[in-house]
Amino acid sequence: MDNLVSIITPTYNSAEYVSETIKSIQAQTHGFWELLITDDCSTDQTIDIIKLFQKEDKRIKLFLLDKNQGTGVARNNSIKEANGRYIAFCDSDDLWKQDKLAKQIKFMKEKQVFFTYCSYDIINEKGEYTKTIIPPPVITYKDLLSWCWVGCLTVIYDTKMLGKKYFPKIRKRQDYILWLQILKEINQTKGILEPLATYTKRPGSISSNKFGLVKYNYLVYRKGLGYNSIKSIVLLARYLYKYIAKKTVIS
Repeated sequence: MDNLVSIITPTYNSAEYVSETIKSIQAQTHGFWELLITDDCSTDQTIDIIKLFQKEDKRIKLFLLDKNQGTGVARNNSIKEANGRYIAFCDSDDLWKQDKLAKQIKFMKEKQVFFTYCSYDIINEKGEYTKTIIPPPVITYKDLLSWCWVGCLTVIYDTKMLGKKYFPKIRKRQDYILWLQILKEINQTKGILEPLATYTKRPGSISSNKFGLVKYNYLVYRKGLGYNSIKSIVLLARYLYKYIAKKTVIS
């Protein structure tokens, strides 16, 4: 179990994308993994598609929530059921390069880091490449506090060293809060600059909604991290300044 990777995938009405996501995981050169999918009450053919893959691949496990509760709850349910030393995240419209797990696990062992990330490509709903997000090679808690460099689809953490880490109960940006909580604990970490994953930017994402960006990033600081309102506003202002200056997406 020391090299087993538990891949956490939440689904909700993902019939259009989930097949390609699963195929990209099955294509991994690091074959010692389990895929834990928690469906958040889909009303399309998502569950039927996943069950077809399950019949052919016993590494795929499907869990069903009894009511729609959001991505964070779905991820937490899969984390609870995970058996692997390593926890990785791949949403139901994300794609991985075939050597992502192999390269990142090797990197973690060689660099002795317990929480890692990598660069990733952005595509639109038509599958057209738009840009690549390249984070710094080293990120501290302070760095992450002012800008979310870490894409959820790139993260792997080591439960042997950190224990299981769960997402806070907030509908959006719960991944950003969790990365900050982990970085506050370990202070800094390192990542791979090579893009090893692909993120699909869909309409309605926080990066496409300026009001959502302000609202949920404020909640990251105020509710997620417990800072007072003044410090939360200062941190939000810094974040928005970088957002405008970079003219890039928020992962």
